[in-house]
Amino acid sequence: MLSDTLFEYKRYFIDGAESELRAQHNSSRRVSFLDGQMIGNARQDYKGVSARVRRGGLYGFSSKGNYTQESVESVLREASSNALFLEKHAKPTKNRLSSVPSGRMELKDSISDAEQSFYIELCRAVDAYILAHCPNIISRRVTAYSDSVEKVITVSNGYDAHVVTPRSYVYVILTAKSAVGTPVDVMTSIGGFGTIDRNFIDLSIVKEKIDTLYEQLLQKCEGVYAKAGETTCILSGRMAGMLAHEAVGHTVEADLVQSGSVSAHLLGKQVASEKVSMVDYAHTAFDKPTPLPVYVDDEGVKAEDAVLIRDGILTEYLNSRQSADLFDMTPRGNARAWLFSDEPLIRMRNTVIVPRDDKFEDMIASVDDGYYLVASGNGQADMTGEFMFGVTIGYEIKNGKLGRAMLDTTISGVAFEMLKTVDMVSDEVEWESSGFCGKKQPMAVGIGGPHIRCRLTMGGKA
Repeated sequence: MLSDTLFEYKRYFIDGAESELRAQHNSSRRVSFLDGQMIGNARQDYKGVSARVRRGGLYGFSSKGNYTQESVESVLREASSNALFLEKHAKPTKNRLSSVPSGRMELKDSISDAEQSFYIELCRAVDAYILAHCPNIISRRVTAYSDSVEKVITVSNGYDAHVVTPRSYVYVILTAKSAVGTPVDVMTSIGGFGTIDRNFIDLSIVKEKIDTLYEQLLQKCEGVYAKAGETTCILSGRMAGMLAHEAVGHTVEADLVQSGSVSAHLLGKQVASEKVSMVDYAHTAFDKPTPLPVYVDDEGVKAEDAVLIRDGILTEYLNSRQSADLFDMTPRGNARAWLFSDEPLIRMRNTVIVPRDDKFEDMIASVDDGYYLVASGNGQADMTGEFMFGVTIGYEIKNGKLGRAMLDTTISGVAFEMLKTVDMVSDEVEWESSGFCGKKQPMAVGIGGPHIRCRLTMGGKA
């Protein structure tokens, strides 16, 4: 674990400037098996310290790839020098930093670092279960993965903090032949917040998920193509969460709003049906910890929830301290960096559509002809909110009942137009946190939501 001695270096901060000092350790561990053979075995660690100093509205930044007294003093000198240089030679900005409360947050829990042999044996155990219980597959892939981000942060104004965010997962991909002889595959991820040795002491949940995945694979082998065109769909919580993150969340990040995203002119306006509320939760949602809790961001802002959409109305952007002053909003703790050598960017944390009171069974029963979309393998959206996602697991809905499985297809639309068609929202939330968000830097984020009923354009056969 990183030493808390970084807090002592606040005495080196220069007068008349806003300074941030951050020591950070990123670790990742991965083992992969393909058809019973180990094909990957990797450990990565990135450790260092960085400083960011603001004068005249301009930032100087510096980083070093080690965490020593010499490197801390060096990055502070260099960042301060860079800020002074910019103040003299670049046009200063009038933007201030929003004021924030001060304090200190101590490390809540230390974490363990399991030996690589644990990952290998975990993969072998999962692979053996698949081999014994999934007889009709032609290929199987198992990956055990974990990463953690530990930070010690001290700032001129705001919260000093020592925080760590570990997460760990098992990924399973199963492949079989379809009815016409073409390969068909399905994938799932199991795990969440916590170290791998804590999350996978018992494999009962892993086995249960594999049983479900295998059943979905067999159904998909007999699957049909979706009918192309606009239709009524019910999205799973994971699908709703991906859409909320990709197609809506990025458009309300204040730096992208400044760059001209569609949300720049929508604040205070209706962007969704009254059934839709969306929140970027910090660390607690629905009286439970979020998948990837954030308590203090890299600017020293104590994290709190950001209500993005309330009853269909766009109410807020995601901000840094500087953008919050520009938009006259409150910073909520969204400025985060992935590596010690990265500057903080405005990032989502745990973005979710808020559940309502509809029952999933009633939602299925309400659809005469449509689709239930369960899982997505990929997706993208632009700053207009236009999106396209792949669908890897889905089912027909005929006369209020689930029907045949679907082969891979796509869905597309414009987020704020699609959200206006939402007329049913279920009462349960499904979370997902195993991927990365890409925005110049990777970032671990949580996404989620309830089932929602909406209108979408399906790819498929006419």
